[in-house]
Amino acid sequence: MSKPRWIICSMVSLLVIGHLYWGAEIGYSQQVEKDSLFRKANLTLEAARQENADFLSPGNFSKGMKYYSGAEADFQKGKKTPRIQTKLDQAIEFFQMAAASAKLARATLAASLKARADAELAGAPTHDAATFNKAETKIVAAIRKLESGSFKTAEKRSAEAEQIYRKAELRAIKINYLNETWELLAKSKKLKVKSYAPKTLAQSHQLITEAEKELNENRYDTDVARSLAHQAKYEARHALYIAQRLKRMRAEKGSLEDLMIESEEPLKKIAGMFDIEAEFDTGYDKVTDQIAAAIADNQKKLTKLTQELAYREEESDGLKARVAELEEQLGGMARQKSELAQRIEKQAKIRKQFLMVESMFSPEEAQILRQSNDVIVRMVGLNFAPGQSLIQARYFGLLTKVQRAIKTFPDCMIIIEGHTDAFGSDELNMRLSKERAEAVMQYLIANMNLGVSRIQAVGHGENRPIASNKTPGGRAKNRRIDVVIQPHL
Repeated sequence: MSKPRWIICSMVSLLVIGHLYWGAEIGYSQQVEKDSLFRKANLTLEAARQENADFLSPGNFSKGMKYYSGAEADFQKGKKTPRIQTKLDQAIEFFQMAAASAKLARATLAASLKARADAELAGAPTHDAATFNKAETKIVAAIRKLESGSFKTAEKRSAEAEQIYRKAELRAIKINYLNETWELLAKSKKLKVKSYAPKTLAQSHQLITEAEKELNENRYDTDVARSLAHQAKYEARHALYIAQRLKRMRAEKGSLEDLMIESEEPLKKIAGMFDIEAEFDTGYDKVTDQIAAAIADNQKKLTKLTQELAYREEESDGLKARVAELEEQLGGMARQKSELAQRIEKQAKIRKQFLMVESMFSPEEAQILRQSNDVIVRMVGLNFAPGQSLIQARYFGLLTKVQRAIKTFPDCMIIIEGHTDAFGSDELNMRLSKERAEAVMQYLIANMNLGVSRIQAVGHGENRPIASNKTPGGRAKNRRIDVVIQPHL
């Protein structure tokens, strides 16, 4: 019983597979036949589309598509080839007429079509849809008149469309550049900003008026208008801020003295970054000049360092080339790379690792420095309570990043350096810096399975300042933990 059933199942399977195979063969054969039959019509259709004939000659193009679709339907129904070919010939004729009409339309309606493209680019279909659609109606009418042979009427409709497109384009440009500022000025009027910041508000109004005038007179060179609009928007926001600040000060019964002291704080903060003691007993000029001088000095140093780096890189490339040359000259006598070549390779590797470590920390968490081959992770984001060495839980994430940095340099040695500012006794500062360094060291040992022979903690107290102890910002910089990573060379 089982054997006949097996034979029947096998025969059924073979029939199914054969049917599928034969169906695939028939489908493939039909596709080949269709590609051959429709080839010329497809090429003509594509050529018409390339001329944008569906828009510029819609009558001829739609008639061509009607005959083309009829030919496709006849082919699917298995109609005779001559009948299909007749419809394809008619489709080809209309596609060719559509392409020719489209070329004529592109030449005759060039000005309005250019205006249409400019309006679309400016965003008129979105920003001024009603005007843009009105122009679309006009240009479609011009195209149909041209297609029917009414050249004068077509040119008239085209000129009307051009004017409307240009109107929509200008409105779109104004909305793009000016709308936000007008909204801000309307808000300013509602909030009576003029009572608090009349000069700033007047400046915004003047700038927005100049921007609009520039757009009206020279819409295709928008750089000036864009710049004026940007300034106008800034002054409008500026006026709103001034008004809000003065309103709040009055509500809090603040004085002009309070406002003056508050305005000194940003300069104090910037001065602190350069270890400048900000003093305002003679006004802002002294501190401003000091900051400007510090920035200029830093720029000079940066330029010098950049040049030095370029020189060193060039020198390093020369050394590598020389090493390669010497090794080539030695040939088979030197199967291993020279000590110099190995050292150059390791230094290049350290440089790459340094960049990896640098990318691990944000500026608020740590500064990454290079000192010879040593990498220093200066943990500016790690702080201790006054007089204490306990690491608070909120700094565990930062210390986890420090662990990753250390793991970047296998077999490296680590020195944890503790530093304080100059406030307090020398003895107390030395002890506190050592205790804080040891706290960090013990944390790393406990969380890294780090051999104690590879890590040590030292305290330097106030002996190695990196900033002035005269300012709060400078003292904050001096109170630090430096993790010194010494790569294995």
